[in-house]
Amino acid sequence: MSFFKDIFGSDETPKQPESKMNWVLLTDIDQLGEIIFNSNEKPAVIFKHSTRCSVSRMALKQFENDFDLQEEVTPYFLDLIAYREVSNEIANRFNVYHESPQILLIKDGKSVYDASHSDIIAGDLKGRL
Repeated sequence: MSFFKDIFGSDETPKQPESKMNWVLLTDIDQLGEIIFNSNEKPAVIFKHSTRCSVSRMALKQFENDFDLQEEVTPYFLDLIAYREVSNEIANRFNVYHESPQILLIKDGKSVYDASHSDIIAGDLKGRL
């Protein structure tokens, strides 16, 4: 049964992904207001992840392996299958086309960078901070 959970995900409440990163789980639309406000002091990166997609899983692992900006940005993790309404509101508030997987860099209340699929490269964030 675990094999199927790994491939297709499960209906269980999403848990923080296991990684070296200190992800903040993005589970509520109200958190977007906090992200916008706090990004005036410290930028945030939002990783939109589909638990049903192997491409998203690979992009997430690569991003986590290469990410070395824990002190410079606050990383948020969104399980967009479980929290689709949050994902939709991200597209609306930050005026970006919804994709999965996708990252957004939020700085001074705006999305200053977004990338999806194989264009998700942690090092690309450095020059935009």
